[in-house]
Amino acid sequence: MKKLLLFSLLLFAFLTLQAQQKAWMLGPFVRPVDAKPIIAPQSTTTFQDPMTGKTVAWESMATFNPAAVVKGNQIMVLYRAEEKLGEKEIGGHTSRIGLAKSDDGLSFKREPEPIFYPKEDMQKEFEWTGGTEDPRIVETEEGLFVLTYTQWNRDVPRLAVATSKDLRTWEKHGPIFKDWKDGKYHFTESKSGAIVTEIKNGKLYAAKIDGKYWMYYGVPHIWQATSEDLIHWQPVENHEGNRVPVLSPRPGYFDSWLVEAGPPPVLTKDGIVVLYNAGNSQQVGVKNLGNRVYTGGQALFSATEPWKLLDRVEEPFIQPTLPFEKSGQYPEGTTFLEGLVYFQNLWFLYYGTADSMVGVVSWSEKN
Repeated sequence: MKKLLLFSLLLFAFLTLQAQQKAWMLGPFVRPVDAKPIIAPQSTTTFQDPMTGKTVAWESMATFNPAAVVKGNQIMVLYRAEEKLGEKEIGGHTSRIGLAKSDDGLSFKREPEPIFYPKEDMQKEFEWTGGTEDPRIVETEEGLFVLTYTQWNRDVPRLAVATSKDLRTWEKHGPIFKDWKDGKYHFTESKSGAIVTEIKNGKLYAAKIDGKYWMYYGVPHIWQATSEDLIHWQPVENHEGNRVPVLSPRPGYFDSWLVEAGPPPVLTKDGIVVLYNAGNSQQVGVKNLGNRVYTGGQALFSATEPWKLLDRVEEPFIQPTLPFEKSGQYPEGTTFLEGLVYFQNLWFLYYGTADSMVGVVSWSEKN
């Protein structure tokens, strides 16, 4: 048994290193020993829901798809939580965002109530009753936290922005494309806003390139948007006035069904490294990977021309292999990437598992 376990660990290490295909990639990321979910559903936490006036078990169904940021000497994970209402259909629950804190990136203490959710405010028409989903978060050097998330009113999912200085008091700024060209994209599905970051003084901050902030967003293709203040965004369009995807699905590969922006990309010496979520279509993708399985890919874009794709991996660097990554609301399996931080000389990557729980992998640049 011990020999079998040792062989399994060595094989996993080998496969992890094999997945590190390009010198510019972030990683290799590895799972903790005896990896388990770091955040899982629980029915003991409740709060009074502004939509119904009732006390609800707000994270009893699922806790997944986490954003992450460093605040002080802790990692803060903002995760999507769904209450158990009896339905099993994905998208049929109400989502809110909870907060968990960690001193080491692996063990977390959770807040008893959500910190961000639909309520009686100016965003009611966009957030009732589906809620607030799939956060990504960045911080400015001035200490402002910028949250991108999906507003779900059970009609059109819309990418929106909110800001805070303490992760508890939030100003919602609404759908990012509501006013662009008289709402040209306002009724078009948008989600997954990943704002480019860079390391300064040992911490990730929102990065400006040629005087602008850049965002990679969307699914089933990835598009771009720019901003001067992180609140008002303009989609990048071509000379004909149309959005141009900068990353698309590829027949024959692990990302043959869809690609979706992951955690905030990182500006490095090689360019902009974009970690993205990839869906496989078994018919035109990788046969032995499974249908509709979500894995993780990496792509490299030019630091001076952020729309210019320089390189891209041919195999996923992370994929669902453990039981908790392949069971839950999405049994096909997901390692859905949304949170990335640099903390105490380590990189921590947080991901949603099977639309049900939160997992983590880490990487030390010294290894």
